[in-house]
Amino acid sequence: MISDAWQPQVNGVVRTLSTVMRELTAMGHAVDVIGPDRFRTLPCPTYPDIRLSLLPRRTLTQMIDSFNPDALHIATEGPLGMAARAVAIARGWHFTTAFHTRFAEYLYARTRVPTALSYAWLRRFHGAGSGVMVATQSLRTELTERGFTNVKTWTRGVDLAQFQMEPRENWLFPRPIFAYVGRVAVEKNIGAFLELDLPGSKVVVGDGPARAGLEKRYPAAHFVGMRHGASLAQAFAGSDVFVFPSLTDTFGLVMLESLACGTPVAAFPVTGPLDVLGRANPGVGAIDPDLRTAALLALDRSNRAACRAHAELFSWRACAEMFMGNLVPLTATATQRNAA
Repeated sequence: MISDAWQPQVNGVVRTLSTVMRELTAMGHAVDVIGPDRFRTLPCPTYPDIRLSLLPRRTLTQMIDSFNPDALHIATEGPLGMAARAVAIARGWHFTTAFHTRFAEYLYARTRVPTALSYAWLRRFHGAGSGVMVATQSLRTELTERGFTNVKTWTRGVDLAQFQMEPRENWLFPRPIFAYVGRVAVEKNIGAFLELDLPGSKVVVGDGPARAGLEKRYPAAHFVGMRHGASLAQAFAGSDVFVFPSLTDTFGLVMLESLACGTPVAAFPVTGPLDVLGRANPGVGAIDPDLRTAALLALDRSNRAACRAHAELFSWRACAEMFMGNLVPLTATATQRNAA
């Protein structure tokens, strides 16, 4: 697997790939993720926490050859992804890709590059592969309508051992607690949450380039920084509603993590929330074009047991098996080796 998003970055792509890697290893497969941590890098403009690999093709080729894979998966469209794609095309290899991030919308939010241009480039990038994996049916439909071909579903899971209903964070703020958990970046639309007229307190768990500006603009909100592991689970479990204001996420793993901790979700009716919450028990949250309405409905309907039960429907093992089913043999030799 080739990914420009990899540890020590903290985001949904990294969580997905690292967890699927563990599941596949447990299933007996040999897996290697090649990320920016193995290369010289430069900070990404407007987001310095993300590192971009510098001229990686020669070294990347050597790494792939050394591993001698049966299948190649390109997870991202950054410098490593583009280099891996070029190597594969030059050698006549088959490969799969994934659409993890709304790159076109994020680029527009930061630079105003028209999304039509970005989607044209993305169609070309993914069109060279033997299949592009997406997390939800609604995103699969959308990309197909945008002209993408051979789109395959690859759902997500949640770590039910880590994300538990107990213990809960004892927030020392007035209740109810409406929380946002995740990267604090412009594309996450956090201002839409912080603008809401809600009872109790608003808490932001996470860090990112937009934090300083948001803290200054919304002094009544509580910014508590990054959480990991048990502390992150406690933050979810100790909140009354998790507000997911994003309009551009392709899935939203944090919604499943919140539900696993017994906390309902409030969100807009867009890709991700529609797929995770759309047909769920009303006790697990609410989706509405008015985010305040969704937040108050989620608070009123809250059923911690129903939230947990819904999260338990999403298995990382099933996610890994679906990923394996979507892969294609790198070459005819790999096909013969797999058959043997």
